[in-house]
Amino acid sequence: MSGHGKMAAAAQFLRFAMVGAVGTLAQYAVLWLGADCLGWPATWASAAGYLLGSLVNYLLNYRYTFASNKSHLEAASKFYVIAASGWLINTSLMALLTAQLFWNHWPAQLLTTGICLLWNFAGSKLWAFRHPPESGRR
Repeated sequence: MSGHGKMAAAAQFLRFAMVGAVGTLAQYAVLWLGADCLGWPATWASAAGYLLGSLVNYLLNYRYTFASNKSHLEAASKFYVIAASGWLINTSLMALLTAQLFWNHWPAQLLTTGICLLWNFAGSKLWAFRHPPESGRR
């Protein structure tokens, strides 16, 4: 990857992370409301929040991060395959860390968020919102 390509990828990751922060805020609000206010198990409050956050993330990433021109049918179906696997990662790690290893749900969620961020960016960039290669370029 050229220097320009690396900078463009870094800028795109930064946009993805900023968009993800908005989705994460939605997820953490549901985690706080569910686990801290309503007494839900942290795993399920986090899982419900992840679903809300993924909707926010799809809409913002489609327009802002990847400036996609794909149909919503194509982009959303791919995005939600990635999001569903990310949801499984999130929910499994939260169950392991909070229910099995007895971590507090906030540090567990912070670690889980970082892992899911990398997973979701890779899947979104390389598959869901991938632009077709320009003809004549390799």
